[in-house]
Amino acid sequence: MSVESVPATMHRVMGTADGVRVVEVPTPVPGPGEVLVRTAVAGICGSDTHALHGRHPFITLPYAPGHEVAGRVVAGDGRPAGQRVTVEPFLPCWDCKQCRAGRQNLCERLGFFGCAHDQGGMAEYFTVDARRLHVVPDELDWATAALIEPLATPVHAIRLAGGVRDRTVAILGAGTIGLLLLRVARAHGARRIVLTARSAANRDRALRFGADAAVDATAPDAIDRVRRALAEGTPSARGGASGESADVVFDCVAEQDTLLQAIGMADKGGTVVVVGVPPGDVSVPLPVVQDSQIRIQGSATYLPEDFADAIELLRAGTVTAAEFVTAVWPLAEAAGAFRDAAGGGQIKVLLAAEPGVAGSRPAA
Repeated sequence: MSVESVPATMHRVMGTADGVRVVEVPTPVPGPGEVLVRTAVAGICGSDTHALHGRHPFITLPYAPGHEVAGRVVAGDGRPAGQRVTVEPFLPCWDCKQCRAGRQNLCERLGFFGCAHDQGGMAEYFTVDARRLHVVPDELDWATAALIEPLATPVHAIRLAGGVRDRTVAILGAGTIGLLLLRVARAHGARRIVLTARSAANRDRALRFGADAAVDATAPDAIDRVRRALAEGTPSARGGASGESADVVFDCVAEQDTLLQAIGMADKGGTVVVVGVPPGDVSVPLPVVQDSQIRIQGSATYLPEDFADAIELLRAGTVTAAEFVTAVWPLAEAAGAFRDAAGGGQIKVLLAAEPGVAGSRPAA
């Protein structure tokens, strides 16, 4: 596709106080160091649905959503036209202390494509810094390519936890990230994995996806149930009456109740990794954290090596679009797709920006 074939205007999804809208806007033109990409698919993230309901602490309405995106390069700086790419969506300054140390995801002047930026991937075209692109291997179809960004999140979280090989793991939440974490933790050699979820349907799904046990997150004794489930199959001397603490707890919900549960499951000596985006402040039982030597670790997005690992996990079939992508909607029907994603019945909902995208199928 040549630059001359790009239309003067295009369609872009906007999240507004009145809901999701598809608007016509001028097609962006790449500046120095940027590329123009034609979107193939864009995933709807939990942060997108939360933002529409005022539950995201860092996204204000209106905004241009779409950070889980894959497409083809049209034109721009240093990338061949037609190259299949996905976007690493955080936008660092490249010059602050964190950027110089290789922690661009913690940039002190961080922007975020599709969240805190004037463009997102839920559009027919977008421009972005060429340094934020990763090549999509030919063997990954578009639906699979849309999973690279969300899969990089649990890869990064497990890296920050110090790995999970031969360790016991609890995962709080059975949404997309919780289920992806389950698959990555299993691939990385976790000894036993217990997942909590509020609905029976999500607990059943977690078991089908490979959890050793699934516990009702709303049960008054949820902490004890998880600890007992973690101790199953281990010598009794290691568990005891109270079960076994989790070596690592991944909190993919990040609310007051789940953080307290996570600390109880990690007691003693465990690590709690906060993966979900908290809707607001929470209180922490600091005496327990101190006395039981519990580590609380935030996990912010990912780094290039996490994208590379996510691509390899997808190539290996550890995660498949057939299991995770449960609905695909056309870009023009974005409002319906967002309702579908927020309804709780889907795992990952995609928007297809062009008809006939490989890997897409009718909405479920």
